Amino acid sequence: MDDVLRSRLAAAGVASVEDPEAAFEALQAAEGDGATLFDRYAIEAASLGVPELDAEARRRAALHFYGLQWEGFEVVGSPRDDPIEVVDYDPAWPERFAEWRDRLAVALGPVAARIEHVGSTAVPGLAAKPILDIQVSVEDLSDEYAYVPALASLGLELRSRDAEHRYIRPVPDRPREVHVHVCAVDSQWERDHLRFRDLLRSDDELRDAYDDLKRRLVIDHADDRLAYTERKTAFITAALLRQ
Repeated sequence: MDDVLRSRLAAAGVASVEDPEAAFEALQAAEGDGATLFDRYAIEAASLGVPELDAEARRRAALHFYGLQWEGFEVVGSPRDDPIEVVDYDPAWPERFAEWRDRLAVALGPVAARIEHVGSTAVPGLAAKPILDIQVSVEDLSDEYAYVPALASLGLELRSRDAEHRYIRPVPDRPREVHVHVCAVDSQWERDHLRFRDLLRSDDELRDAYDDLKRRLVIDHADDRLAYTERKTAFITAALLRQ
């Protein structure tokens, strides 16, 4: 743990990292969003007396972090350990989305108020993980029985839930070709993801900067999907706040 983090912890009234969860919670109480997933990793490593965490320790620390960040956060379903890959834009992605949109529309019927292609594969010219992100908007997010069984019929399973959305992905024995994000109609989650997609589509400079960031992050966090995603958050937040 570096001296800067030690000083921040001291300022938050933390004298020891023997209890890493309590230490991070104190830091977060003092700094809010300034306390990051990577601070949580560093505190966990210091508590264990190791220079860096293995995959299981990172997973444990990340679950604690996101449990604090997202109201109602809970992980369910089956784990899977797929490496992160970022590839050049594939012109076939819109067609693959159209195929999945039709499958989802048939399976969900009127429950799906809106089915949108979001994420990097929805932006022409942008490098991305070769996994489609599809946003499904529903009237009642809490009514999982209205959509989870229908998605299961397509080989997808609920992986996590929080107050704003449900994250659904293929079961472990199927290719990881799609992620489905279920959110409430007219919610902030829905608006932010559509707005960021549209900003990237309309601003080549922003798209290229995001492309460069992701290519660098996949080198730094090839074995840590949550860290890869977290590193993008500041960029996304800044882009949305500028508008």
